[in-house]
Amino acid sequence: MSKARARTIKVDALARVEGEGGVQIRIRDDRVRDLQFRIFEPPRFFEALLRGRAYTEAPDITARICGICPVAYMLSASQAMEQALGVSVTGPLRDLRRLIYCGEWIQSHVLHAAMLHAPDFLGLPDAIEMARKDRATVDGALRVKKAGNRIMEVVGGRAVHPVNLRVGGFHRAPATDAIRGLVDPLREALDTAVTLTRTFGRFDFPDYETDYTFVSMRHPDEYAINEGGLVSNRGLDVPVSAFAEHFREEHVPHSNALHGVMVDGGTYLVGPLARFANNGDQLSDLARSVAAEVGLVAPCRNPYRSLLVRMVETVYALEEAIRIAGDYEAPDESAVPVVVAAGEGHGCTEAPRGICYHRYRVDDAGRIVGATIVPPTSQNQRRIEADLRDVVEANLDLDDAALTWRVEQTIRNYDPCISCATHAVSIRIDRQNSEPAGWEIAAGKSSTH
Repeated sequence: MSKARARTIKVDALARVEGEGGVQIRIRDDRVRDLQFRIFEPPRFFEALLRGRAYTEAPDITARICGICPVAYMLSASQAMEQALGVSVTGPLRDLRRLIYCGEWIQSHVLHAAMLHAPDFLGLPDAIEMARKDRATVDGALRVKKAGNRIMEVVGGRAVHPVNLRVGGFHRAPATDAIRGLVDPLREALDTAVTLTRTFGRFDFPDYETDYTFVSMRHPDEYAINEGGLVSNRGLDVPVSAFAEHFREEHVPHSNALHGVMVDGGTYLVGPLARFANNGDQLSDLARSVAAEVGLVAPCRNPYRSLLVRMVETVYALEEAIRIAGDYEAPDESAVPVVVAAGEGHGCTEAPRGICYHRYRVDDAGRIVGATIVPPTSQNQRRIEADLRDVVEANLDLDDAALTWRVEQTIRNYDPCISCATHAVSIRIDRQNSEPAGWEIAAGKSSTH
């Protein structure tokens, strides 16, 4: 009998994702026997940290969950508290919230599309090498990102972890001239974003599609970003408060991040593909035109093309920001008055990576007595594993180097924010022609250091 052949590939630093985790794939007799997308960063216990804190602290504490999309956590937390306390934020204050969220979408989307994911489609190791070969594209992306950061600075006080947001609105309403001064730079960024989308539309995207359950928010009057109910392409249409009736989280031994699943155990996908599938009809004329130009038709079921959807959403967010900034008049009051009382509230917004759900219970002194936070990446984690299995099984003819590249590229489709910290991911592919006795999965032992 011939000796079994074992092949192992280990990539110590999958850069261009946010966070630290690993993928281990076991291939036997040309079949994927096991695949694990492992998140081995330690839990950060934000839900426990919030207990006993004042309701006013939730937005600033949860912002520290993520340096890339802090507004998603701040506004989801604020809206959950506002529901618990019977507060409604409307008019110019609501517009300001949508404006700062547009800023977050712009800077996060272009960072991912141009700097983290585009090198995969060009066969390049990183954006630095990309800049050597195509400086104009990288410079353009940086200008668009700067426009998004500037919105966050003007509205939120700073680009990372804004300090001006609070339950009920803002600590200080920006001056009219400051907001309207954003318009001209945003118009320039819009032109650049359209050019970038056309450039990325020429990429060679892998041929892979699957029949996702797309879950997103939807608003009756606008492309959902900071408000709306929960919908799916399977007929779901419920208020945010019904989240726990349709979705739950499961612990798995190989990951410190919970896996989000439907109540029946099925997987679902959140993020740009889901929003485009469920809300594409609400995009602006320009955004829809650019989408058609690069070959996007809703629903798009190819996760590699999510890069293009992110850029189309960037075009839309820039248009929205221009509209809001151009019409802005500083409100008389920077926040809605809040009266403390016991209650429970639910909040959900569309982070760049998908829906970010918060639930809080507060007592009659305004102290937090219960907190639940479900970030987008945990909701996508089970679906990421399923897609990785499909992609690996369809590409077993590739050599180990090419297959590893495809796995890395596939992970980056989802722009995963792994515990919302920036480190690296290790990938290990173990091939063998036949099953050896005593083989075990070394879950958690693969290291990035």
